[in-house]
Amino acid sequence: MNRSVPNTSFQTRVRDESIGGDNPFRWETVSSDAIFKGRTVALFSLPGAFTPTCSTSHLPRYEELCEEFYAAGVDEVVCLSVNDAFVMYKWGREQGAEKVRLLPDGNGEFTRKMGMLVDKSNLGFGMRSWRYSMLVRDGVIEKLFEEPGFADNFEEDPFTVSDADTLLEYLKTGE
Repeated sequence: MNRSVPNTSFQTRVRDESIGGDNPFRWETVSSDAIFKGRTVALFSLPGAFTPTCSTSHLPRYEELCEEFYAAGVDEVVCLSVNDAFVMYKWGREQGAEKVRLLPDGNGEFTRKMGMLVDKSNLGFGMRSWRYSMLVRDGVIEKLFEEPGFADNFEEDPFTVSDADTLLEYLKTGE
């Protein structure tokens, strides 16, 4: 693979107790470099927070195996979705995600630049990410696992190679 991750910015919300009230969060812009430069990152991308496969299988298994990813040399496990920061925060809380970083790609810019933006209007989702995972070392994509059938309004939601076990196996064996 050996191509660099796209240079983009992500609009995130971070807890800031100095704000007080019911919504103690502030906006924070995070660059691709801040996430990937000088680090080893296991990133997986999925169509949407609160969707069935994403909520029952994709995110939970990465959360479950996070310590094994760390032991294999990964600095951070990141879940990316074309959702806004509020949705990603709420989904993470409901999922009990404490180890996986949930990264909102609200405008789909990173996803588009990755070549993974697809139209899922047939499901009422609009533009979303195709399901994939990748290992990134110092901003360079070392390995990409893309689900088969990439197409707009694809009738299926394949989940065969972007799972946590496949990426972890690659980390451990190089295959």
